[in-house]
Amino acid sequence: MPGDLIGRAMERLQQGKPSLVERAAAKLGVETQPAERPAEPAAGAPPAQRNGVHVQETAAPASVPPIEVPKVVPRSRRSVKIDWGGLQLQGMITPNSSASRLTEEFRIIKRPLITRAFGDPAERVERGNLIMVTSARPEEGKTFVAINLAISMASERGLNVLLIDSDFHHPSLPERLGFSAELGLIDVLSDRKLDLSEVLLRTDLPNFAVLPAGSTTPETTEILASQRMAAFVDEVSRRYPDRVVIFDAPPVLASSEPSVLAGHVGQIVFVIEAESTSATVVQDALGLISNCPNISLLLNKRQSDGTTEGFGSYYGYGAGT
Repeated sequence: MPGDLIGRAMERLQQGKPSLVERAAAKLGVETQPAERPAEPAAGAPPAQRNGVHVQETAAPASVPPIEVPKVVPRSRRSVKIDWGGLQLQGMITPNSSASRLTEEFRIIKRPLITRAFGDPAERVERGNLIMVTSARPEEGKTFVAINLAISMASERGLNVLLIDSDFHHPSLPERLGFSAELGLIDVLSDRKLDLSEVLLRTDLPNFAVLPAGSTTPETTEILASQRMAAFVDEVSRRYPDRVVIFDAPPVLASSEPSVLAGHVGQIVFVIEAESTSATVVQDALGLISNCPNISLLLNKRQSDGTTEGFGSYYGYGAGT
């Protein structure tokens, strides 16, 4: 690991007001990379809200060419309408959202993820289109991030997004999105007679589908570690070459399931609550999901302090951790 990068991180720590990501990165010996600063917000732009996500982008091209792949429509027997008004009240991105700080932040967040999934062969990672969103502890905002990331990615031309609720003990995606669902991923994995099309839900947002968690069972960890889960993941990652699959997973320190899921996905977005989650907690959680080689940190709920640092200041400590 280059000593000069760690040295720069330590110098900033000594200068005062280091970010939580920098403190965690310095302790773990992980390199951080400066973000490419986006254009300053227009005068009169609204201040950051409590749910604002502040990120530091890993090195990525200024733009990624549109994904030129055959369009395949996923089979589904049921369609649902998302409660866009309810999402707006929750402070989330909607298709009709005007340009906002949050919209721009998620454009920055998704770009390196898309690059690692569909970019040039040298940039691509294995199963890069399978992305797990998790956190160390509950209430850090991982479902907020998963939903906004999915909606932002679904706006990409020629890209299909499947959002899977894999927080089996506390599933919340249907409620947050404004519809009901009984069957889901666990039912497909448990019942060989049940076809994915019977539980996959098409939404009124083109290119965006949702797979609920499904029935509650005490054997979820064993099911996720089964060969059937491995076959399912292989199918959803390869069957549609233009599909991104986002798993909204449980917190790492609250369940054993993220450790299992980490072995199936190609990328992880690890959400950290600003000024709340300690570096020790971050380090402990990252150790449990280290079997995924591409993990990015995302600092959430950071209050604006009025400095010149805008959005784009806190995203990830890079791949290969």
